[in-house]
Amino acid sequence: MRNFRNLNVWQQARTLTLEVFALSERLPDVDRYGLAAQLRRSANSIGANIAEGAGRPTRRDYARFLAQAMASSNELEHHLSIVDGAGLINGEDVAPLIDRCDQVRRRLVNLRSRILAET
Repeated sequence: MRNFRNLNVWQQARTLTLEVFALSERLPDVDRYGLAAQLRRSANSIGANIAEGAGRPTRRDYARFLAQAMASSNELEHHLSIVDGAGLINGEDVAPLIDRCDQVRRRLVNLRSRILAET
């Protein structure tokens, strides 16, 4: 079992999730329960999959959960691009989150590659 809290990528994913939660509070009421819920779910899924994978007994299982985290980061980026494209929140506030999402995804790719190379 690995300590996920020590992973820089998990720490970054956690920070990203908290930022997305704060951003979702700023969505218009009409989107608060639809798009906001999707934003929160996909953001939270990134760190949750990292944590769950770290607790798996094999490296292959761990890598599979890291792939799920990568997929969730793609989903989050999609939702953020909708928020920006629809003009629901200023693009200047959304762009840094999209950048952080990409940074987390790149770290996940690197970690997954290292995990798979060890098998």
